[in-house]
Amino acid sequence: MSTKNSMLEIVPIPAFADNYIWAMLSDDHCVVVDPGDAAPVFAFLAGRNLTLDAILLTHHHADHVGGVAALTARWPVPVYGPAAENIEGVTHALRESDQVALPYFVDEPFRVMEVPGHTSGHIAYVSGDVLFCGDTLFAAGCGRLFEGTALQLHTSLMRLAALPVTTRVFCTHEYTLSNLRFALAVDGDNSALVERSFVEQERRSRNAPTLPSSIAIERATNPFLRCAEAALLESARRHAESPPGSTTLRSPELSNPTDVFAVLRQWKNDYRG
Repeated sequence: MSTKNSMLEIVPIPAFADNYIWAMLSDDHCVVVDPGDAAPVFAFLAGRNLTLDAILLTHHHADHVGGVAALTARWPVPVYGPAAENIEGVTHALRESDQVALPYFVDEPFRVMEVPGHTSGHIAYVSGDVLFCGDTLFAAGCGRLFEGTALQLHTSLMRLAALPVTTRVFCTHEYTLSNLRFALAVDGDNSALVERSFVEQERRSRNAPTLPSSIAIERATNPFLRCAEAALLESARRHAESPPGSTTLRSPELSNPTDVFAVLRQWKNDYRG
């Protein structure tokens, strides 16, 4: 584990209803990740007397890139983003295994991982025990399939799940409680999941962030990372056999974890619990 990464201060800047813009701090330097809104970033930097050094972007959605133009008008800094997506203002277009050196902040350059599914060119950044994964992996959940396939997103999630268990997961939305309600509907006999639901409810009752999570926690409790488990297969099969409004049963062929993932992702889309 990188010593500098372990001591690195990473602060969530709340934006919109449930976004987090992540700010990495080192002395009077700052890097922000997915600044969808410039105003809270300006306020944060002014309040701490910080200078902006760089911007990291994971994908093209407006709630992740909307503040770039205003921020770079004030600070003409490097803007890193996915090469496979057209994002105005990106100065460094990144692909799989590219590196982003931020020497004030981390010992090891951030390594770029292409993790398509939520969007076609979505990327993640990993250095030591720090993972910025945008909207691909959430605490107890995952992103919607807007541009990719179930196979793509499941493959991307499995790549993230294979990172060291100590890796801290900095995703970009405070969706944890709603994700946990769905996870309990799917995997309610999972004692680690039940315990996590109490822990996270207590945090939110204090208006504290539930993030960062960790790869260890997600592997134990996130249904979208557990699609090879028998309990998740059975839960997905039961759901697929009795879709809402159906009067006839069908026996779906759930022959592999990707099939299970596809059922779970659609179930989450429709879930109102």
